[in-house]
Amino acid sequence: MPATPNRRMVAVVLLIPVVVTLALWAFAWPAARLAPRHLPVGIAGSAPAADRLQQQFERHGDAFEIHRFDDGAAARTAIEDRVVYGAVVITPKGPQLLTASAASPMVAQLLREAVTTQDLADRQVRVTDVVAAPAGDPRGSALGASILPLAIAGVAAGSAVTMLRLRGGRAAGALIGVAALVGIAAAALTDSWLGAITGDWSTEAGALGLTVLAIGATVAGLAALIGPAGVGIGALLMVLLGNPFSGITSAPELLPQPLGVVGQLLPPGAGGSLLRSVAFFDGSAAGDAALTLGLWAAVGLTAVLVGGRRRTPPAATASAPGAPAPALAG
Repeated sequence: MPATPNRRMVAVVLLIPVVVTLALWAFAWPAARLAPRHLPVGIAGSAPAADRLQQQFERHGDAFEIHRFDDGAAARTAIEDRVVYGAVVITPKGPQLLTASAASPMVAQLLREAVTTQDLADRQVRVTDVVAAPAGDPRGSALGASILPLAIAGVAAGSAVTMLRLRGGRAAGALIGVAALVGIAAAALTDSWLGAITGDWSTEAGALGLTVLAIGATVAGLAALIGPAGVGIGALLMVLLGNPFSGITSAPELLPQPLGVVGQLLPPGAGGSLLRSVAFFDGSAAGDAALTLGLWAAVGLTAVLVGGRRRTPPAATASAPGAPAPALAG
């Protein structure tokens, strides 16, 4: 039974506040609860001094996940490999803090504050930024703002494929083509023009394009399987949940749990982590994020191909055996 105008009016009146409430919760709550939660940090140096420092970090409960290293060189390598966000090195000249603002400017600042409040020594703590954020984006603002446009581009691509009724291979080809062009355009803007990312240009374009493809294929795949409602579900999943849970503007370990983990399993979060790895860390720790995006893209494209076959309109009845021939005009 079709809905009456009154029912449609009531549905609109009730649905919009629900969506707005969901959006406020998804964006505002994580931002208001940022704090370290099992944040990986390193300690390097001789056992007695390093043990005391570890005990001081452990006073913060589960805020930090401590990794021990033999010396400062090993700690630097761990930072460059994205094993830890930073490390405190105990040296004869006093403690030295190693950070990586390219991994997260917010975490680098948090570590500076945490270390300077510890009773480490009477001397000032020296700070070295091992992997610094680029001069074109020292606060990571441009990088953080890049994920939402990618999510919108993916949702737009999936919606366009659905509204234009593209099926099967044509739909998959359109999604791949859009993702490739968006990846090239986004890399040209963020790398060549803004200088917000500084890695290998083609690898960055591939990471950006794969993020768009994973999102677009998911939206189009949902629509191919369950109809136009799949576009709305995909948009809610990618934009209203995936974007604020991505941790790209802070760090996944600063988000309330399990949002940080969930966000890395969604394309926006995985895309942000992959882009950061290829842009600043020569691809270190990029495997999990690339695999996550690849799985979303593969499953989405498979759904597009399978759904396209299921939803292919039947042949015209006029071609059926025994059907009367259509009358000729004139």
